[in-house]
Amino acid sequence: MKIFIGHDRQIPENTDVCEKSIRKYEPGANITRIDISEMWERGYNRKEDGSTEFTYTRFLVPMLSGYQGLSLFCDSDFVWQGSPYGVANYHDDENAVSVVQHRVYDAHEIKMNNIRNESYDRKWWSSLMLFNCGHEHTKRLTMEEVNQASSAYLHRLWWAETKIGSIPGIYNHLVGYDEPEPGIQAYHFTDGTPIHKGQKFGPCVEKYLEFM
Repeated sequence: MKIFIGHDRQIPENTDVCEKSIRKYEPGANITRIDISEMWERGYNRKEDGSTEFTYTRFLVPMLSGYQGLSLFCDSDFVWQGSPYGVANYHDDENAVSVVQHRVYDAHEIKMNNIRNESYDRKWWSSLMLFNCGHEHTKRLTMEEVNQASSAYLHRLWWAETKIGSIPGIYNHLVGYDEPEPGIQAYHFTDGTPIHKGQKFGPCVEKYLEFM
């Protein structure tokens, strides 16, 4: 299984921490950082209107994988507490993508860098995606489609129609939203990591600082 991390050149520390946390459990993991400058060279030309440089480039993972096999995407603000390969246990060939299907939360008004935070259906579902890259629905995610499709079509996974599998919440634990539970495999600092001022993390901050 290939692993892709969304990379933002303005906050490279997050990507470093995320990758280090993965390699603690899987030293030989095949990890690719999705750098927007490299995507530009491959034809990506979408006008950015998101909070990070990988807001939309995440949907290029199937293309980058040659539309073959399983590939996992995660935001750079993940800190892993176990092997990411565990998500593959929840793959079903019938599904185009599998995600943690978070319930609708009232998002905190402000997230990292004083960016306004909004609530919407299926929010955070696309922050961790296990792509079945060869699925007919996943093959819709061409460079042209990612360049021009609406944010809702991409992030709410409308391209996958009903072919969406479920991954347990322990693989995408939302810091500041989810209640603590046993066996958390990945902490997701969705409103900002400890490098962002003004955020409150409680004891979770140690999970991040371990890999600084």
